[in-house]
Amino acid sequence: MPTPIDRAMNSKNMFIGFAGIVTAAAAWSIWGGDIFPKQPDPKGNPEDWTLDEMRRWLDNRNLMAGSSATREELLARVMANFRAPTS
Repeated sequence: MPTPIDRAMNSKNMFIGFAGIVTAAAAWSIWGGDIFPKQPDPKGNPEDWTLDEMRRWLDNRNLMAGSSATREELLARVMANFRAPTS
């Protein structure tokens, strides 16, 4: 008479679950865990950046851009924290 463990080991659900875990692990290793990579920092003069570029630049530095900030407020925060590249 089969025990509950024997029935679990012969179950299709157990095989499908294991196959799903293996597939997920393979996908993670192929994409390296970075399916949607971050966009690079904007280049050039901050006064010429778009609102989205300023928000992204501030968010990358954990400076909390804020969703209701105006362009002038964002530009002031960027300029206060901006250091020109040294190359």
